Amino acid sequence: MRFTKMEGLGNDYIYLNGLDGLPEDLPALARRMSDRHFGVGADGLICICPSDRADFGMRIFNADGSEGEMCGNGIRCLGKYVHDKGLSQKQTLTIDTGGGLRALELLTQGGLVKAVRVNMGRPQVGEVVELTAGERVWQVTPVSMGNPHAVLFVERPEELELARLGPLFERHPAFPQGVNTEFVRCAAPDRLVMRVWERGSGETLACGTGACAALAAGAVQGRCGRRATVELPGGLLELDWPEDQAEMMMTGPAHTVFEGEYPA
Repeated sequence: MRFTKMEGLGNDYIYLNGLDGLPEDLPALARRMSDRHFGVGADGLICICPSDRADFGMRIFNADGSEGEMCGNGIRCLGKYVHDKGLSQKQTLTIDTGGGLRALELLTQGGLVKAVRVNMGRPQVGEVVELTAGERVWQVTPVSMGNPHAVLFVERPEELELARLGPLFERHPAFPQGVNTEFVRCAAPDRLVMRVWERGSGETLACGTGACAALAAGAVQGRCGRRATVELPGGLLELDWPEDQAEMMMTGPAHTVFEGEYPA
């Protein structure tokens, strides 16, 4: 079984071309392949699928085998995959995800995709709620980017024990389906610093939907502007949420790491 390992800001996924069919039991396959000691090693598995309403479909399975709705870094790499492998010659694509349709603009250099601009859809920002986790009460902003997020504004995200705190929010009774949790500092009106605990994968080096959720929560609360650079452990994302546009735009890199074969 051929696969391609790709990453966007260090948020890495294994890609399978499923246009002509996919293996059985994808959750178990995602767990095996994502294992960083006995498998390929990744934050999860992404399958490129046919779609009757878009250019391609995307299914994402986290490292623990659970299926997610949408992945901002993952969808940028999917755009690079289908372009660089000649599956599409389009510079703009529509992708069918579990979180809805997403439009991509491919930014090429030397015939290969170097970055992708994604219409991430309309953020749905909820009211701030108080939740207790780790013997502390936190101010949490629920946000949906087609998948669930909990945004927490903190002074020093780099000092937090995410390995301890992340699971407390992921499994909090307030989020029965689990949640991606962003710990964010507004360094300037146009710059956010963030760490993320992803549902089903743990701490990752970047999260595209999480960065969008952080900007949306910050903008609605007046903590930052509607255009910002988000600094993640894996690098930078550029976000723009125009006043006259309901959808948020995200621009970031996409890279191929290597290709290989895995026992079917």
